[in-house]
Amino acid sequence: MQKRRATMFVVLAGVLWGIISIFVNALTGMGYTGVEICFARTVVCSVLLGIFLLIYDRELFKIRLRHIWMFIGTGIISLTLFCFCYFTTIINVEASVAVALLYTSPVFVMLFSALLFKEKIGTKKILAIILTVAGCGLISGFVGSGSTMSIGSLMIGIGAGFFYALYSIFGRYALAHYKPLTINFYTFLFASVGFMFIIKPSQYAHIFASDTKALGVIIVSGVVCGILPYLFYTIGLDHLDTSVAGVLVAVEPLVGCLVGIIGFNETTNPAKILGIVMILVSILVLSFEPGRKSNGD
Repeated sequence: MQKRRATMFVVLAGVLWGIISIFVNALTGMGYTGVEICFARTVVCSVLLGIFLLIYDRELFKIRLRHIWMFIGTGIISLTLFCFCYFTTIINVEASVAVALLYTSPVFVMLFSALLFKEKIGTKKILAIILTVAGCGLISGFVGSGSTMSIGSLMIGIGAGFFYALYSIFGRYALAHYKPLTINFYTFLFASVGFMFIIKPSQYAHIFASDTKALGVIIVSGVVCGILPYLFYTIGLDHLDTSVAGVLVAVEPLVGCLVGIIGFNETTNPAKILGIVMILVSILVLSFEPGRKSNGD
């Protein structure tokens, strides 16, 4: 039952990440760029979580200095660099290609998990990863579209998948010492710091100072598509193999595709439908995968 609940949490995280296009489209319609949205979202998430921890349990703020590398990992190395690579790919190539390259992440998660956590790479995991990567390619239109790109753009796009995968790895180490709320607060806090090396925060102060409508959208999206899914994913990660969680969360592009079709009248075709089915099958395959045993669960 614990494993099924963890599976549900990870899938729910993917669903909430998948509806982010609703908020992103609203904010881009107001004139904001992807980097502005990411920076404002991480700041809002860290502030909201900080306020919640002040009220709920201030002990959750406590971390050891020797563990700070874990949060540099989840925040700066994973979240900040993932956002930078992802939106750079969207700008330089196109969104569908960025999504396809992002979901090379299950492969990285599987390899790191086998190397660092001694997780077994069984037939079901390999099958699920193949179905997931191929399904994401079909949903995005990358497979069979004849799309071409430079080596540099390709590497940055794969970098998005690589850094996205690293949250699961650093998060696994952090879960050995801290609660999910603590991990998520410091992830967003360090991600906000990381963005300050990429942008000049003073240039984006107007989002917080004057545009109350945009700030409202950012706050709602920060809770619904930031705090909650990261919390759900981290909770699920504590009870599943890291590689399993990395594949289950690939429900995100599936949901994103459905949101586009239903909410924004985007076109559909047999390839997209096949991609959706392949991702659903990969989730079903992993739902019968044995739970994590490497840490004595």
